[in-house]
Amino acid sequence: MGFSALTPPPSPEEIHETLLEFPDNRLLIDLCGEFDRNLAQVENKLGVQIVRRGNLLAVVGDPDARDMAADVLQSLYAKLEAGRTVDAGEIDGEIRMGRSGDGTGSRDGDQIEMFGAGRVEIKTRKKTVEPRTEAQKAYVQSLYKNELCFGIGPAGTGKTYIAVAVGVNMFIGGHVDKIILSRPAVEAGERLGFLPGDMKDKVDPYMQPLYDALNDFLPGKQVAKLIEEKKIEIAPLAFMRGRTLSNAFVVLDEAQNATTMQMKMFLTRLGEGSRMVITGDRTQVDLPRGTASGLADAERLLKGIDKISFNYFTAKDVVRHPLVARIIEAYDSDDNV
Repeated sequence: MGFSALTPPPSPEEIHETLLEFPDNRLLIDLCGEFDRNLAQVENKLGVQIVRRGNLLAVVGDPDARDMAADVLQSLYAKLEAGRTVDAGEIDGEIRMGRSGDGTGSRDGDQIEMFGAGRVEIKTRKKTVEPRTEAQKAYVQSLYKNELCFGIGPAGTGKTYIAVAVGVNMFIGGHVDKIILSRPAVEAGERLGFLPGDMKDKVDPYMQPLYDALNDFLPGKQVAKLIEEKKIEIAPLAFMRGRTLSNAFVVLDEAQNATTMQMKMFLTRLGEGSRMVITGDRTQVDLPRGTASGLADAERLLKGIDKISFNYFTAKDVVRHPLVARIIEAYDSDDNV
């Protein structure tokens, strides 16, 4: 059907279309992704259709979905302009947060960047970490605000990863002198037997997730040098006894596997100028039957104390493979587990 000279063509709004212009064609290619897979992800999540026309993207759909898709695409393009990469996780995070803005903002000190619409970014040596859910954003803000912070929730919600990112950020910013990462050396349901090697060789398998997080934020050689200089310490919980941890960023991971006495011991290590983060999952306690979890006791005893915050995550905050959230929900809904 054509339009006569006396009949003006319909506006984009009348045909439920929003046009977005992206001046740099190379960045637009990165925004679309290989075989337009990034656009397909936005389409599937938000129920819109995105059509490329030169350096324009036309978003077709109902007004609310179009607006959200436009915000997501513009925010992702701004990240590309800033030299960052866009992957499936970044796209999922943008959609979850429902953000808008042009990706520019002002510094809040030299620790954390605050952007329009409440955007938060944590800068480390190797990458910039951005919360992908509202619970993660509240957690980041609590980590900077409070001297003692608890992150409680299922696996895959970023509790430890974000805590280590904040620790690295505060360390490279000069706000703490060292980073101390710890977790109980408790076997997860199976007997591993006697491990070969010296003490470090024996405990390193338990600490590997903490090494993995550190290597995401700092160059490998720098991590090794800082560990050698004892500016980064990664040690089992038992090694914390008798110490006072001053001017340090301290993380206790897998805290549900600490006993009540271990938790009390650890919490009382807090020294001047330090911040402490406790992370754990109440559904994954590997302690012997009948042994109370120190995380549950700390939660019961410490709620309501000023400068101590409790942040909770659910399956909706899982940022791993989408199936992980569904697996967690299935187990949570089964009374026999």
